Amino acid sequence: ARSLISSGRLSIGSLLSFFLYQKPMSANLREIMYCYGETMSTVGVISKVLSYVDRTPKCKKEGGLAPEKLEGRIVFQNVTFSYPSAAADKPALKSVSLEVQPGKVTALVGLSGSGKSSCVSLLKRLYEPQEGLILLDGEPLHHYNQKYFHRKVALVSQNPVLFSGSLRYNIEYGLKDCSVEKVKEVAKKIDAHDFISEMEDGYDTDVGESGGKLAGGQKQCIAIVRALIREPRVIILDEATSRLDVNAEQAVLKEVLARGRTVLIVAHQLRIAENADHIVMLQDGSVQEEGTHEELMRKKGCYYRLKAELFSESG
Repeated sequence: ARSLISSGRLSIGSLLSFFLYQKPMSANLREIMYCYGETMSTVGVISKVLSYVDRTPKCKKEGGLAPEKLEGRIVFQNVTFSYPSAAADKPALKSVSLEVQPGKVTALVGLSGSGKSSCVSLLKRLYEPQEGLILLDGEPLHHYNQKYFHRKVALVSQNPVLFSGSLRYNIEYGLKDCSVEKVKEVAKKIDAHDFISEMEDGYDTDVGESGGKLAGGQKQCIAIVRALIREPRVIILDEATSRLDVNAEQAVLKEVLARGRTVLIVAHQLRIAENADHIVMLQDGSVQEEGTHEELMRKKGCYYRLKAELFSESG
């Protein structure tokens, strides 16, 4: 630098400018290198997301059926199904045939792994059966328009998914022009309005991440209100009332049966199944018995033995 200055090729001002700009330039270079690393990490994540987005659905081509009136009669005809990751010789369901009648409560019962959840997954078209058909009002499920079908067939699970936001936001999610009066009307029918009103901000109360600020029973109530406000013809309750008290549970069942809805209950505990109009006993992926609670108890078959086993465990 001294020789450059003495020869006149570098001025003192230019040298001072160099030292003044060196520090911020170094910081900027470090920031660029950091951003580059973050960008490359993000590219990897985006590639993974896009690989899911670009996947071609394996389900049959969507139909166009969207009838104004839907009765809600469900029929499984010789349905056999294996999960993609399972061995072909170990199907989750084997030649299952059953019927779910409109205006009645049908309960699927059985031990864990008996095929109850598989029936629900197929009914919601999360998978397609390898053999047999599932009919809704006499039409195969894939004949229906997807949006119409999922609006008319609602599922409420034991551990419902709630989003960060208000109670009202979670109930109305995806609906257009849904008034708070309509939300309150449905909530009152299943005795959810009282506990919501007691909260600090009522229907505007924030539920927290994944509904973490709510108790288990409260989350189930919100999920049931969310399903009912869409006015489905078929509603599937997969242990959806397991954390409710008896009075709240009865209020829910009364409302879901209103307007002749088709109600399918997946019952891991037999208490709620006992009051069902029809019980289907599954074992090892097959239908073993069908009937009312009294009929199955008189048969003293696998339902009777399951009832006795669960009673002895609780005792």
